[in-house]
Amino acid sequence: MNTTHQQEIAAHYRHNFIVNVLDFSTYSVGLSFASFMTILPLYVSQLTTSTFLIGLIPALANTGWTLPQLFTANYVGQLPRKKPYVLAVSIGERLPFLLLTLSIIGWSQAPAAVSLTLFFVLMAVYSFSGGLVGVAWQDYIAKIIPLRKRGTFFGVANSLGGLLGTAGAYASALILERYPFPRNFATCFLMAFAAVSLSWIFFSLGKEPAITSAKPPISQREYWRRLPAILRQDRNFVLYLSSRAVIILGSMASVFFTVYAMNRFQMPQQSAGWFTAALLAGQALSNPLMGSLGDRKGHKLVMELSTIASALAMTLALTARSAVWFYPVFGLVGCTSSGWLSSMSITYEFCTPEDRPTYIGLTNTLLWPVLTLAPMLGAWIAGGLGYRELFAAALVANLAGWVLLHWSVQDPRQRATETETAEG
Repeated sequence: MNTTHQQEIAAHYRHNFIVNVLDFSTYSVGLSFASFMTILPLYVSQLTTSTFLIGLIPALANTGWTLPQLFTANYVGQLPRKKPYVLAVSIGERLPFLLLTLSIIGWSQAPAAVSLTLFFVLMAVYSFSGGLVGVAWQDYIAKIIPLRKRGTFFGVANSLGGLLGTAGAYASALILERYPFPRNFATCFLMAFAAVSLSWIFFSLGKEPAITSAKPPISQREYWRRLPAILRQDRNFVLYLSSRAVIILGSMASVFFTVYAMNRFQMPQQSAGWFTAALLAGQALSNPLMGSLGDRKGHKLVMELSTIASALAMTLALTARSAVWFYPVFGLVGCTSSGWLSSMSITYEFCTPEDRPTYIGLTNTLLWPVLTLAPMLGAWIAGGLGYRELFAAALVANLAGWVLLHWSVQDPRQRATETETAEG
């Protein structure tokens, strides 16, 4: 990246910071009306008692987000600008919510099997669209937001999203309470569509310099042939991926918190909205602090703290004696979002800007099996052994992941700082 590009990025930094924070936060508001942790599992639970299908929700979302990324990395790496590609493909992340709304309104008496099939098809379109833009969007953010500002950016964006999303969660709780099924869920999904459409508009306002990759174009076949060498040469990166895989196993129980709490303590449907509010409040309060900490001390530390928060959530769920206990459970789950954001930021630090799309794609696609299987494993444990056994298994995985991350992975911040200094 030459001096002209650095100056252009610096000149537009404030503008890009604002519009991309608004993009991220309004997208988060949309998901508060269609939360994969609370609202969507509750919707599916109204149509079926299958723990497998409830576990399929995060499995499908994770598969769609991670699997396509390595397949797009070579193409994305050669794009001088990432924004036009993201704008075009990400329409597929918005339309499914509108189509789901229209299907519920237009055929409210549809058989459960039909409603479930349509739901999972549309969620597949949503998830895979996100995966197709994942590398490009992350590379775009890393391109326009400097190294020492990324934690602050993600922290502010996720915090604002949490604050606004709390209002959305409050609204979703009222909607779920005041309207009958399935009209209540159709209204929530329509609100989700409106918010994520607004986020698309904010994203379109970003200013991205055209920067041609210094690496010569290669065929997809040659690109795939070179990937194993990256893993052989970067042992620290492989150890990082291993620790992430174990930590992800620790999240296999989270999607079942809502169903477990509402069934055990006989809670009304609108409680899902209040759980979402608690989750987003935890997100809003923790992310600015964790983002700033990541900028100053490195994102590895933030990931460690996030893993500890997840372990505490599992402990509370395991020992809960009343429904009230689940509000801090979801608050802690909200705190763990800082770990997910830091996991993106730290990936950028393992490599040079030219290799960034490849490292992003490797990270997400190699973690795809465990991201997909973790909630399915959770569903199997919940259905076969019980929810408490599931929470205990997730707690063990969280603790093991923390040990592996803390003791075996070296923070890549120093090398990333040296690379950015040399480019500047």
